[in-house]
Amino acid sequence: MKRYLVALLVCLCASAQVADEANKSYKTAEGRAKVAHDLAAPTRDEVERPRDLVDAMNLRPGMKVADVGTGIGYMLPYLSHAVGAIGTVYAEDIAPDFLAKAKQRASLSGLTNIKFIQGTDRDPGLPGGVLDAVLVLDTYHHFDYPESMLKGIRESLMSDGRLYIVDYYKRENAMGPGSGDRAIQHIRLDEDDVIKEVQEHGFHLVSKREHIPGSQYIAVFEKTKEP
Repeated sequence: MKRYLVALLVCLCASAQVADEANKSYKTAEGRAKVAHDLAAPTRDEVERPRDLVDAMNLRPGMKVADVGTGIGYMLPYLSHAVGAIGTVYAEDIAPDFLAKAKQRASLSGLTNIKFIQGTDRDPGLPGGVLDAVLVLDTYHHFDYPESMLKGIRESLMSDGRLYIVDYYKRENAMGPGSGDRAIQHIRLDEDDVIKEVQEHGFHLVSKREHIPGSQYIAVFEKTKEP
């Protein structure tokens, strides 16, 4: 009986949705529409420096890269141009309305090397063992099932493929000047705890650095030989 209870507790912990606070705005079409509007802000390039991010990923023509949690497809033009016409970008999201906006963005930008994937909150649905890089931008803190998502990402990467997590610090004003404790309430784990969690699920840290001073960091991982 005791063994059964322990197994039950483990199962419940594994299935727990851990990002409830971060995902409140995403649970309705109206909420997602507001998020989409914010994601398309004309100041976003200046604030988030997407070209610097792509440079940090060392992408080359012909590579295959995934944008997990692509949202409205903000990063798609930058990733598409980096891997070139012979490369492929896999744009993944779990919300059909976000994917529709990402497809529209790609079409208006004339991007022809994008493949769109409807994932789930447990599985990004990426192709197995073929990706050079996976980008998780402002999305890791939305993972309700980080262990399952990391498993799917790990299986999608080639042996020397890399996972790039870019996220906000869980600190005062990290989500912008005057944002107060929003990041403390919204972000599940701060940088060191994210690194610890990812390393517990089949990855090892290659490097980390600040991306936006006082706001965002980049943590780079490779697969361990055994998960």
